[in-house]
Amino acid sequence: MRAMTPQERLRQRDREMIPRTLLRAMLALVLACLTIVTYARLTDRPLEATPPADMAILKQRAVVLQGSMSGAARVLDADGNVIADLGESEGGFVSGMWRVLQRERAKHRVAPDAPVRLIAWADGRLSLIDDSTGWRAELTGFGRDNLAVFARLMD
Repeated sequence: MRAMTPQERLRQRDREMIPRTLLRAMLALVLACLTIVTYARLTDRPLEATPPADMAILKQRAVVLQGSMSGAARVLDADGNVIADLGESEGGFVSGMWRVLQRERAKHRVAPDAPVRLIAWADGRLSLIDDSTGWRAELTGFGRDNLAVFARLMD
């Protein structure tokens, strides 16, 4: 048996970095996901991970979000009074929500400074809903600290 050249060793090593069985398993997983999604779309299966639409509203407030790329944010009530003026270190999440909202409003060609509804639901969830575009964010899914920032705006 002859010794392998350095190039042959590199080719051999590259073949062994990702075993064929792993590649086949990944392909099977992707095909299974595509099959399930295709089935769900073709049969019009209802969305199951959405929050219930008939939940009672405990409290809601119209707010106007303003932000900057630096992370600073300002939150105003519907009358233009400042509710919160958040610096770069504390307004990052609010500023991020503002950027997403701006993108959605630009897609729908809606006024960028219209208020959104901040809603506290009976089941403890907190949502941000833009009635002009249909966009909504379930703030509970973004972690306790980010949820607390918007919860403080309800008071």
